[in-house]
Amino acid sequence: MISFGAPLDNHFSILRLVKSMPRVGSASLPLHGGNAPRWLFHRMVKLASSISEVMILEYGTEELIRRLSDPFWFQAFSCVLGFDWHSSGTTTVTCGALREALKESDDVAVLGGKGNASRNTLRGIEEWSDKHEISVSLEKRFIRSSRLSAKVDSAAVQDGHHLYHHSFIFDPEGHWATIQQGMSDETGYARRYHWYSGTMESFVEEPHEAIVGKEKGRTLDMTSRSSEGSRGISLDLVNDGPKHLENDVVTVERGQTTLYQWSGQREIRLDMPRNINWNALRRAYEFSPSNYEELLEVPGVGPSTVRALALIGELVYGNEPSWRDPVKFSFTVGGKDGVPFPVDRKSMDRSTQILIDGIEEARLGQREKLKALDRLRVMVPPDMILS
Repeated sequence: MISFGAPLDNHFSILRLVKSMPRVGSASLPLHGGNAPRWLFHRMVKLASSISEVMILEYGTEELIRRLSDPFWFQAFSCVLGFDWHSSGTTTVTCGALREALKESDDVAVLGGKGNASRNTLRGIEEWSDKHEISVSLEKRFIRSSRLSAKVDSAAVQDGHHLYHHSFIFDPEGHWATIQQGMSDETGYARRYHWYSGTMESFVEEPHEAIVGKEKGRTLDMTSRSSEGSRGISLDLVNDGPKHLENDVVTVERGQTTLYQWSGQREIRLDMPRNINWNALRRAYEFSPSNYEELLEVPGVGPSTVRALALIGELVYGNEPSWRDPVKFSFTVGGKDGVPFPVDRKSMDRSTQILIDGIEEARLGQREKLKALDRLRVMVPPDMILS
């Protein structure tokens, strides 16, 4: 287990060693009531600021963004800050502390958050871009990345988790990460979605760095590689016009005689969504999207429309989408509720101050303290870090 009263070199060892852990399992992130105590959040902000500055000094902004997009590093980071290891608040409070810690930074922007804060993300991108003289084209790319990553996780991946948190992290060089979270009304568990620009090749095919949560089972995943045919037929259906679509919907709703019952194969029975946004489909037809990304960007094309197109493609045209849950990773360490140990406030403050002193000297060209921290890391007995 990890002790939160451990000295500073233990904290860094946690962040380093977590990179070599086996990447298997599932995470249970239940909803916990209440708020982070003010005394803890204040310290979380100071320590997050110090760790971030060290990361930027040592490795640059791209590496900080990449590590935040890594679910294991993010979880270790949260635990080093002293928060819960397994609650839904791990995401929201850690991102909130990081946003507060870097709000005056010229190197990295952390925008968005929970509820209303997430809706201010796009305006925040515009304001930060103007302040730091970022090109219009790069600003538009950031806005599209923030908007489209949220659209994919709310419409293209239908896993029963409703998004309520969206954080967008980026730097002036064009690197970005999205960390967002959804909650299941049915189970009361959260699911976290990690995105990273450095490894993502497409918004609509295997775009995630990771999806963390409790496995659900049958899930419509239009981002799976095996859904490529379904994405293609969905695009064809839209470009063929709303009239043809309406006829196909009627066919699916009424059901049709198939050969499955005679061949002994699984018979497909699909329920069409009750509400389909026909106005959005008409707009999409007029726009004539050339790919699935552009289809998702049409206003009003949401979960019901995506699902309807996928069901028509499966039953009428034989293009089956993926129904496999894409969730992947898990973690286990301690937290603010005193499990396995209470947060040692003095140790946390001392660790933060050591980092601050090291940062100030590094800015003056004296990096001895930061190098000393790295040398101390190798002297920590393994049983003091993880067991």
